[in-house]
Amino acid sequence: MAAQERPDEQVHSPEQAQLDFRQRLSYGDYLQTDVLLSAHRPITGAHDEHLFITVHHVSELWLGLIIRELGAAMALLSQGVTDTPLKMLSRVVRAQQQLTAAWEVLKTMTPADYLAFRGAFGEASGFQSAQYRMVEVLLGNRNPTLLRPHEHRPDLHGPLLAALHAPSVYDLTLRLLAARGLPIPPEVLERDFTQPPQENAAVLDAWLTVYRDPDRYWDLYELAEKLLDVEDNFRAWRFNHLTTVERTIGFKTGSGGTSGAGYLRRALGIVLFPELWQVRTAL
Repeated sequence: MAAQERPDEQVHSPEQAQLDFRQRLSYGDYLQTDVLLSAHRPITGAHDEHLFITVHHVSELWLGLIIRELGAAMALLSQGVTDTPLKMLSRVVRAQQQLTAAWEVLKTMTPADYLAFRGAFGEASGFQSAQYRMVEVLLGNRNPTLLRPHEHRPDLHGPLLAALHAPSVYDLTLRLLAARGLPIPPEVLERDFTQPPQENAAVLDAWLTVYRDPDRYWDLYELAEKLLDVEDNFRAWRFNHLTTVERTIGFKTGSGGTSGAGYLRRALGIVLFPELWQVRTAL
């Protein structure tokens, strides 16, 4: 005769879980997994196209979260709040790490694997990702030309254009410094936001004041370090993107018409928060 089931086994038995979802919200219903998975539509029979689409779908989801967290942090920074945005920016950093890790999965695709389906998607390219472009704009990489691929979609182009004309997360941070009595020049605070920020000696001096007295300016000091985390991870993502492209297609032209690896290598030189990097040397 089988041994009688012990009470703890009964409690932890899978039969104790909810098993009838005819009138209840299930996991799949809540997450709309049918809708999510229905968007996964390879257009060739190539084995690795499934991998390619999966990585880019997941990346778009992480980009959406980054946009949400950046936007919320910026809204609070514009009100002079610094503590809650730090948590949001920490979440941005963790999401960026997930984005960067995705390249490691894609690197398992060899050049022959990629060429088996590359020609099928024509001129489609990650260069045209509206969400990636929004992240860049919010972080301060401003170039109106890069918004043009979205002009045919007002629902995408409108928010991008609005963000282009609004302060970046770094602009809002510099406003906080000015509000705390640090001398940020008017031409910096009232600059043309459609253009990338220019290095400014007075801004560097203001950050030197913060970094030389972190106890007094602890919230600004911590915010600066968190912004450096964001840019550091952004650079890591760009570098992994470059190496993935180089090992997959070498120096061929990108599908979207850019020079491919050459364009990505040039992008590595973009600095989002210049004075926060310079302050290390100046201290």
